[in-house]
Amino acid sequence: PRSTLFPYTTLFRSGQRYPADPPTVDEIVAVMRQAGDDRHGHRLTALIVVLWRAGLRIHEALSLTETDLDRRRGSILVRHGKNDRRREVGMDAWAWSAIEPWAADRAKMPVGALFCVIDGPTRGRAWSASAARVELHHLALKAGIRRRFAPRSEEHTSELQSHHDL
Repeated sequence: PRSTLFPYTTLFRSGQRYPADPPTVDEIVAVMRQAGDDRHGHRLTALIVVLWRAGLRIHEALSLTETDLDRRRGSILVRHGKNDRRREVGMDAWAWSAIEPWAADRAKMPVGALFCVIDGPTRGRAWSASAARVELHHLALKAGIRRRFAPRSEEHTSELQSHHDL
């Protein structure tokens, strides 16, 4: 029997799993080219690069702080990973150079989350996952990609990491 409080619950496919369908390298590059060259574009590009090249989940990337990045060692410290586990991941030199514009913009804001709100009274506070997903979705549509855009691809890192030409 359907609940009168939630009459639409039968329409949703809760708990159903779909096969992994990560974006292709060309799709990721197309989305990054649409990001723009202002601070908002730099933040989106840096987020895509961290998701793609370091293989982070979106909540892991959004919980990073500026001090979690160690460019000298080429590593990122993930303090709150899946099941709240701590781990360290690596990123190549190209990825570090790609996030540099955002790092420069971020240094001009209050100390805090690496991926933060840029404007308004909450400037410098952590950017929400839902807001980041909406921005990624809009950017993907702008690039002509109509399916789900989630650049995290641990399963396909060998293919993705070998493709450096933007």
